[in-house]
Amino acid sequence: MQESDLPGLTSRVLGASFALALLFGAIAQHTRFCTMGAVADIFSMGDWTRMRMWLLAIAVAILGFNGMVGLGWVQAANSVYAAPQLLWLSHILGGLLFGVGMVLASGCGAKTLVRIGGGSLKSLVVFAVLGLAAYATLRGISAVLRVNTVDRVVLALPAGQDLPSLAAHWAGGTPRDWALGLGAVFGLGLIAFVLARPEGRRADTWLAGLGLGSLVVAVWWVSGVLGYLPEHPVTLEASFLSTNTRRMESLSFVAPLAYSLDWLILFSDSSRLLTLGIVAVLGVILGSAAVALATRSFYWEGFRGTEDTANHIAGAVLMGVGGVTALGCTVGQGLSGLSTLALGSFLSMAGILGGAWLGLRWQDWRMARLL
Repeated sequence: MQESDLPGLTSRVLGASFALALLFGAIAQHTRFCTMGAVADIFSMGDWTRMRMWLLAIAVAILGFNGMVGLGWVQAANSVYAAPQLLWLSHILGGLLFGVGMVLASGCGAKTLVRIGGGSLKSLVVFAVLGLAAYATLRGISAVLRVNTVDRVVLALPAGQDLPSLAAHWAGGTPRDWALGLGAVFGLGLIAFVLARPEGRRADTWLAGLGLGSLVVAVWWVSGVLGYLPEHPVTLEASFLSTNTRRMESLSFVAPLAYSLDWLILFSDSSRLLTLGIVAVLGVILGSAAVALATRSFYWEGFRGTEDTANHIAGAVLMGVGGVTALGCTVGQGLSGLSTLALGSFLSMAGILGGAWLGLRWQDWRMARLL
């Protein structure tokens, strides 16, 4: 590839990422897809409908990503999720903070963007505070605390922390073969669980699960295949175009919110370039807004009072700090990360679900005291 070809390829990567995120926002708005809502439905009503949506999306993402690994198109090692150093305490603690935060803030990072598209001014405030907290945890004061405390607790693994790589190291074979086998076991097992109940066979469940899971896989393809340069014409090194991590990326909504604020604030700085994560943030908002306007469900929403404001701000801070510490959110770790079958993603999601449960218990206790 010549250097003169880079702008065109970069535009194709960003354009495809934006279009896929637009669809993500539209589907999430139409189906009310929300991980926090799924946990709350189980907690308050015993209703597993939205949880089956989320599990189906995970299943599709696992099958799609590991299918691409088996075909030799991508490698889990090229993502941030499959490093051989397992930051197990960071994953668990960060997940717990994020889980509590998303309950207080009425949804995770992705849901925040969807709600902004639907007219929620509350979520616009959450976006700003979450982005600032995430940026501080990436590069600021809480980053220093993170690096000098929980990130020091590391378990060194003999191979990448994705299960196919570990299985190949311990049992023989290749990661590509193990990816096909383990991907099928996890993916098809989750699909069987989803189909076991009537709510798992509803149209909206399959639209959300199949649609959103496929979009995560498609973004993996955009960054890992379309945007991959075995030899960058300038650096002469392997490169993934338009990603903040300089690695293969899919959808995630914590650090990209921080990068979006950074890009907006320092727009005149020519070194601040659009990335996959930034255009995905805009795409989800606009996709959600299009559906909300088309279905006449768009409405302006503000805070109910001081306590509501405080809860959302506190939740946004916890999500920003926790999401960066855990290396992702319910989409970043729950869909993109889990699709790689990385151990850290399983730990992060265990922390997020546990934190959400604690947050709901606290809200229930708080409500009981007020009655």
